Amino acid sequence: MAPPVLSLVLPSETGRVLSIQSHTVQVLPIPFADFWVNFLVCLVAEKLEKLEALLRPRLARRPVMDRTIIYPWTVLESRIKVKRYPTFKGQVLNGQQLWELVEGLEANELLYYTHLLTGYIGSVSFLSTVLEVVNKLRSVNPKLTYVCDPVMGDEGKLYVPQELVAVYREKVVPVASMLTPNQFEAELLTNSRIESEKDGREACNLLHAAGPSMVVITSININGNLLLIGSHQKEKGLPAEQFKIVIPKIPAYFTGTGDLTTALLLGWSNKYPDNLEKAAELAVSSLQALLRRTISDYKSAGHDPKSTSLEIRLIQSQDDIRNPEIKFRAERYT
Repeated sequence: MAPPVLSLVLPSETGRVLSIQSHTVQVLPIPFADFWVNFLVCLVAEKLEKLEALLRPRLARRPVMDRTIIYPWTVLESRIKVKRYPTFKGQVLNGQQLWELVEGLEANELLYYTHLLTGYIGSVSFLSTVLEVVNKLRSVNPKLTYVCDPVMGDEGKLYVPQELVAVYREKVVPVASMLTPNQFEAELLTNSRIESEKDGREACNLLHAAGPSMVVITSININGNLLLIGSHQKEKGLPAEQFKIVIPKIPAYFTGTGDLTTALLLGWSNKYPDNLEKAAELAVSSLQALLRRTISDYKSAGHDPKSTSLEIRLIQSQDDIRNPEIKFRAERYT
């Protein structure tokens, strides 16, 4: 039997989001990181009560899971202790299995989406099929916004097969609407080194020329300073509006910050489609509030935040997701 994948349909007045990632099966009712990406999108859209979950190995053969299974589970998350096991069993979903799920969506007349969100993808087969999914969804809605977090590695190290880099660079980037790479991933996609703010801005321009109108390099380490650099090219051929946000360094390691950042950027850019600066300010301010709450909770429980990877306190931080106080401002480049 094929491993399950989580695809969430989030109906609302403003849109529907389909999230796709390939994962090893884990000992949780749903893939944990995937779920939180979509849960955050729901919160930002303030449509959590309308969440429909499509979670099954063979979607076409089984009915849509009742949302009452999902929402109480999220509310009770603060009582769940996520046990870490030394080994995991299962498979990474391949392209054929993904396409079967898409056929299930089509059979249930669930192919209209305003947004497609992709994160970690572990094989060329799966990534190639994602491109087919993009074409399929755009045949139904030509205005589909494709938000791609090109998860490939960090700090000079790849954690996906090398052959995925070329597929991202040559085939995925041209069809994406928004890209959210980190510094290393932006370097891979542009075949360039980013050693200054100017380099970061130029990398954004190179990516605009290849396809996406919105690029957010979510973390760039320049001379010991951590920055986010955003770029929005509102019309082809015109200069992009570019900005930076200085991000404080927190001496701890968190699980899922990349997923969290992309989910928040998707949610806030949907609310402010012509103002990527504001969307980024809200996303960064929300993220920092969540991280600080997480550290505070671990310290209160007597744990050293530097000793282990920290699970982000999402349920406890719903107000910081819905209505973050903007504490981190964008500085526009001129």
